[in-house]
Amino acid sequence: MTEAPSPAPYLHPEFQHRLDAVIDGALAADRIVGAVVLASVDGSTVYRRAAGFIDREAGRPMPDTAIFRLASVSKLVVAAAALVLIGQGRLALDDRVETTLPAFRPRLADGGDAPMTLRQLLTHTSGLSYGFLEPEGGPYHCAGISDGMDRAGITLGENLRRLASVPLLCRPGTAWNYSLSLDVLGAVIEQVAGQKLPDAVRSLVAKPMGWRDTGFSITDASRLAVAYADGALRPRRMGDEDRVPTFEGLAPVAMDPARAFDADAYPSGGAGMVGTADEILRLLEALRRGGAPILSQALAAEMGRNHTGGLPIAGWPGWGYGLGFSVLVDPQLAGTRESPGTWRWRGAYGHSWFVDPLAKLTVVAFSNTALEGMSGGGRLPQDLCRAIYR
Repeated sequence: MTEAPSPAPYLHPEFQHRLDAVIDGALAADRIVGAVVLASVDGSTVYRRAAGFIDREAGRPMPDTAIFRLASVSKLVVAAAALVLIGQGRLALDDRVETTLPAFRPRLADGGDAPMTLRQLLTHTSGLSYGFLEPEGGPYHCAGISDGMDRAGITLGENLRRLASVPLLCRPGTAWNYSLSLDVLGAVIEQVAGQKLPDAVRSLVAKPMGWRDTGFSITDASRLAVAYADGALRPRRMGDEDRVPTFEGLAPVAMDPARAFDADAYPSGGAGMVGTADEILRLLEALRRGGAPILSQALAAEMGRNHTGGLPIAGWPGWGYGLGFSVLVDPQLAGTRESPGTWRWRGAYGHSWFVDPLAKLTVVAFSNTALEGMSGGGRLPQDLCRAIYR
């Protein structure tokens, strides 16, 4: 039997100092405005820090109870909600999407039929994509498809109708493409649960987890972190209907921080939630420890298993993909000291998280700065990871 790791080394002042130095360096260099960083080893909190500002212009310090726009951290929660329904026998991983959503039947470029499954939605092998992953004027833009972080003034059903009108990038199951798959999954959850997605997520995940602040609506506006975006000299405060550059040759991502207050904004399963670092850490720890109180041990293990085989995960060499997040397959190829089987994902508003099940280590790092605080977008997550594993 493998001996459980002791949290003692992580409680050593040198470990604390290394993480403090990374955060202080990012703040001093004006790469981020504020952050909440939490680390847990075998269920014991070994690091907890809120730093910088929740609102720089007002001079308000960042509290560790800050609420953040979660962006793609939402995918973890919505994926977990779907797995709860699977555990209840109301869904199955290889169910066809058209069984629940008969009107959602996107086709291949040649017009051929291309049925997709829930597993393909959860693993981003559905053939769908995102508008911000295509050049300006691409098919998603021409169809008026929302990526889930703007205020398009449309319903979830209308966004899915537009999405289904655009040909798939490939036959489902043949390639990995980051996508609006979790928005489609949100519509599946609504139909099966017989509730709007916010209510379904509340009953399936939030209530059993004892959450108070993580969901599709703001519980305390005074704790909502102001959103900032990378700037030439320092992060700039985001405006309504903002457009944040991502990668050269691709369209900027449309981000509207006011969406968090818009009760009429459709519930985006891939990007529409708000929440706290503490509550997301609680969910990750529940999954790492076997899934209770929401999932069986078998389903929690299924979430953390690589389901994409050898398919390349664009921009993430050495990684595969599980049911809602990436899974580390080859640490050497990935250039990381994390253990094989580590789970990791991110959020465009400036967030990252990872779980190293072998080390029984869970880390949540939420910033209010896009894209510097995001894994794959900025330095902060990589610097924190190196400091932890040094």
